[in-house]
Amino acid sequence: MTDTEPAPAVRETAEAIATMETRGAATIAAAAAEALAEQAAAAAEADATASDPEAFRASLRAAGRTLRETRPTAVSLPNALRYVLQRMEGETVDALRDSVVDASDAFVRQLDRAQDDLGEVGANRLADGDTVMTHCHSTDALACIEAAVEQGKSISAVVKETRPRQQGHITAEALREMGVPVTLIVDSAARRYLDEVDHVVVGADSIAADGGVINKIGTSGLAVNARERGVPIMTAAQTIKLHPETLTGHTVEIEMRDEDEVIEPGTREAIGEIAVENPAFDVTPPRYMDAIVTEHGQFPPESIVTLMRELFGEGAAEPWAEP
Repeated sequence: MTDTEPAPAVRETAEAIATMETRGAATIAAAAAEALAEQAAAAAEADATASDPEAFRASLRAAGRTLRETRPTAVSLPNALRYVLQRMEGETVDALRDSVVDASDAFVRQLDRAQDDLGEVGANRLADGDTVMTHCHSTDALACIEAAVEQGKSISAVVKETRPRQQGHITAEALREMGVPVTLIVDSAARRYLDEVDHVVVGADSIAADGGVINKIGTSGLAVNARERGVPIMTAAQTIKLHPETLTGHTVEIEMRDEDEVIEPGTREAIGEIAVENPAFDVTPPRYMDAIVTEHGQFPPESIVTLMRELFGEGAAEPWAEP
């Protein structure tokens, strides 16, 4: 291994993330943090870096770049790199290695318990006998409902099917496995059924510094309707979903998915020439969200920036970049 060549474990992890063998926000984040610890251990033994603290730092930055380049639009991956690399400190290689390994271990331990901790916080917002409405499929949102059920609360659910991919079906199945009564509805019926709902619980793909929630398309409209109906709505999201780049004015790119998810090619041809758009996400302004629930507690959307800075530093810092 040269002074900046990534260790084999880093290359293997990068390949697994790039090919989506490793997938899911938490799984990707944990793999990246553990790969940095492997890099630190390897660099502390390599001839080129074992006695040179600056060369050691350069090797960790290079490993970070290798991992970062696998998923340029991901949120949890750079957050894992920031958490570990910003805690790299010391005057000797041994001290630097230990700081990286300790930071990696702390990050992974936090991830391991994050969803359970988040679920307990969210469950405290739900009362016995509540009916909740869900949108799309979020394991974080489901964790809140599951924790409420485990507390002995009777919970029922109105589940939006969430077109075009109908992820609501996955949510409905998970809720039935918990013993939660489920009513499945088409998306356009949400406003009608809000009168029968006590709480709306959604997840997040990412969360901006101003508290804006980027989530499955349709979340924003649901939040506006919930506010108009006086139904509280919370976002359940682990802190790896926070988007530090938005601190410095970066915008969140909204993925446009394949048109065939919306309409079959034969049907489209029969209709005639039409434009078809299929945005995967929308942005819910913070004024329409009552709370963001994380493993660190619940926050008013406008104050989530404080937690973001505490965990990941200021703005779009890239500690993997060359100084």
